[in-house]
Amino acid sequence: MLKAVGQVLFSSGLQTPKFTAEESKGQDYEVRTYHATNWVSTTVEGMQQGAAMSTGFKRLFRFIQGSNEKNVKVEMTAPVSCLVNPGAGPACETSFTVSFFIPEEHQADPPRPTDLENIFVESRKPFTAYVRTYGGFSNEQKSREELLRLVESLQRDGVPYKETPYYVAGYDSPFKLTNRTNEVWILKKEDGE
Repeated sequence: MLKAVGQVLFSSGLQTPKFTAEESKGQDYEVRTYHATNWVSTTVEGMQQGAAMSTGFKRLFRFIQGSNEKNVKVEMTAPVSCLVNPGAGPACETSFTVSFFIPEEHQADPPRPTDLENIFVESRKPFTAYVRTYGGFSNEQKSREELLRLVESLQRDGVPYKETPYYVAGYDSPFKLTNRTNEVWILKKEDGE
């Protein structure tokens, strides 16, 4: 248990999902095509991103600690992603789907969650995202500011994108104080969408 907590809190050499870097029209964002991968996910409805991320993280941490049908511990990975699907109005709840990338050794046959009411294995098809990276400690306001900067860049460059949903992603534990990595991802609008 202590080793796992240490990995989550202090490691920077975590497995990450594979992607192919595409050519970008702007210098202030990247274009990545993520490969098909499995993630373990949980959806939290709420008004605040921070509270939803905390609830989701705790559920998923129990899963990687062995709360799954195989009773196996699963290595921590990065990033912790959160698909944000805003509600229809200003006072409506938002749907936050918090996810951990499943490590390569479990990709072909992921452990099934025992908490089927809250946790599910998500098979993500390949997708292309516009990615803006930023440092420091992130919160809902900071991720929203970075998201707006990314939208401005995409509009400037005239590239097709989906307004919602979008992702926020964090690569570091809350105990890492310097050289932190956070991202916002906006999905590319494909032909016919």
